[in-house]
Amino acid sequence: MDNSKRTVVVTGFGPFGEHAVNASWVAVQELKKLGLGGEVDLHVSEVPVEYQTVQSLVPSLWKKYHPLLVVHVGVSGMATTVTLEKCGRNHGYKGLDNSSFCPDSQCCIVGGPDCINSVIDMESVCKRVTASGLGVAVSVSKDAGRYLCDFTYYTSLYLSHGRSAFVHVPPLGKPYSGEDLGRALQAIIQEMLELLDQAEEKIHCQQHFH
Repeated sequence: MDNSKRTVVVTGFGPFGEHAVNASWVAVQELKKLGLGGEVDLHVSEVPVEYQTVQSLVPSLWKKYHPLLVVHVGVSGMATTVTLEKCGRNHGYKGLDNSSFCPDSQCCIVGGPDCINSVIDMESVCKRVTASGLGVAVSVSKDAGRYLCDFTYYTSLYLSHGRSAFVHVPPLGKPYSGEDLGRALQAIIQEMLELLDQAEEKIHCQQHFH
């Protein structure tokens, strides 16, 4: 394994409900075409809208790739901006998935904390991407919606001790194209990696001085 390369995994969701084409997976495929630069090994994966699949697939992605960061992307019919989610929540999963299933416990991880925050400062990512003049509006949210998006995010945050991110995108054409969304994801994830690098340097500096 080439240790000089950093591994990033990005997921999008498959079709569900009225979303016969899921904008999140289209955006992730556009991101894959663009890449994240020569130093980043980018892997993408499509996630079915099923709780039980998420419970096995998300851990397998962490185990297989040992990524520095996993970014999950989902579509929100209510979103008009590309939205950075700050946290995932453990309880309140009552909506049925594509298999007409929902967890009996209505939670992700029995006994897990109510809410887990990402280690990434989403406000900072939002400001930086907005300042870059990308032409795509970006905002920050504290509620990923208590459906498969939130369920996937919480599961990933729990496994990674917060080293995950979630991005909601609007449906295609409302107002952005798949290409627009791919460019936005590229800019957002590059800023996230930049922030992780800065945090890492800070830790090294502190260790150096003790």
